[in-house]
Amino acid sequence: QVQLVESGGGLAQPGGSLRLSCAASGFTLSATAMGWFRQAPGKEREFVASISWGSDTDYAPSLKGRFTISRDNAKNTVHLQMNNLKPEDTALYYCAKSRGMLTAAVPEKYELWGQGTQVTVSS
Repeated sequence: QVQLVESGGGLAQPGGSLRLSCAASGFTLSATAMGWFRQAPGKEREFVASISWGSDTDYAPSLKGRFTISRDNAKNTVHLQMNNLKPEDTALYYCAKSRGMLTAAVPEKYELWGQGTQVTVSS
């Protein structure tokens, strides 16, 4: 079964950190680009980060420096390390499989989505 399963979300305090994971099954993650998006209540889904098959990375400008995307091809998993979290980072975070091999920042470039993992940043 081809699917993506996110984990690692939860409640964090402002300034804290969380590490999200996305486990892929049914396909070889190393042959494709992957991405993370997020959606807050009442807002559109927005790009967070993307990693190419060759591990080139791209980030939303407002998040660069705080978030880091990485991949572990041996475990067929992609991670999103989030540091110095802010209340405005609160959202449902989605992992996605790209249609291609290069980084992409728009949802239309992705063909498979996970169910999402909730991140809440609050004191």
